[in-house]
Amino acid sequence: MDIDRFVATHQPLWDRLGVLSRRAGSGLGKLHAAEIDELVRLYQRTSTHLSYARTYYRDPALIARLTGLVATAGAVVYGTRPRSLRSVGRFFTTTFPAATWHYRRFVVVSAILFFGPMFAVTAWLANSPRAVDAVGPAALREAYLEDDFEAYYSSRPATEFAAQVTTNNIQVGFLAFASGVLFCVPTAALLAFNGANVGLAGGLFTAAGQAGKFYGLILPHGFLELTAVVVAGASGLALGWALIDPGDRSRKDALGEEGRRAVVMVLGLVLTFVVAGLIEGFVTGSPMPTWVRVGIGALVEVAFVLYVVVLGRAAAAAGFTGTFGEERRPALRVAPSPSR
Repeated sequence: MDIDRFVATHQPLWDRLGVLSRRAGSGLGKLHAAEIDELVRLYQRTSTHLSYARTYYRDPALIARLTGLVATAGAVVYGTRPRSLRSVGRFFTTTFPAATWHYRRFVVVSAILFFGPMFAVTAWLANSPRAVDAVGPAALREAYLEDDFEAYYSSRPATEFAAQVTTNNIQVGFLAFASGVLFCVPTAALLAFNGANVGLAGGLFTAAGQAGKFYGLILPHGFLELTAVVVAGASGLALGWALIDPGDRSRKDALGEEGRRAVVMVLGLVLTFVVAGLIEGFVTGSPMPTWVRVGIGALVEVAFVLYVVVLGRAAAAAGFTGTFGEERRPALRVAPSPSR
């Protein structure tokens, strides 16, 4: 089915859904029980149309239109949520994973910008004695490899250390997000710089034949921490790309829409950074065997990835894109059935 026929076939359904959504959401009219059933049915069908359009047509105007219609109708169907544990749960089960899934291509780009320099610097130092010598005096390198790097993770009480690294990581994540508004450039530079710094440490340990020691210390918390940094970077890249290529929207509208989605990712990542900080404070520097510490980090990482992929895909299938406030609409009010 070509796009014109697709639109012509389903236009009456979309129009009817818009009418019912406006009536229910504006407070100007109540919906009868039969109309509520119709609204839910049309919402589900239009969500399917949106998924189909994203897959086969990739028309920005059509996708934007259906996304807005599905988001508005979905918000009416699910109703307003008070600022309560229920609304917080909705944020973490729907809004945050939906936003992260929606920006999955930016996550891939962010990962390349971070891990590309990391692996490149690691390989360079591991295979170039001259590069290693250029890093710093031999005595300082030896102290770093033998004592300083490992001692860092037990330099303070676990609670204090976890709080410190969590605060630092949140600041890095926020900076990666906020600086993206400058056409992606600062975010890309921040990702590359931090990746190169991790690669610098990895390269020094690898060149000294102590790669196992390095990865045994960095991986327990690094799995989740570096993933969170990459996701934060993706939100900044998406923000900047809205200005570079706003599509059929004005740059102001594009920045506003993408900003409401990107800030969802940053807020959701706060908890992720807290978990990574707790692992770094209580697991990384602990006397547990290396395989146990790395195993804990790996399990948490797998859980996070599955959480984003499974719940993100489910939320996207239901028509959610992770935009802040998608579900904030007046709840449905059922009117008495008309007398016969």
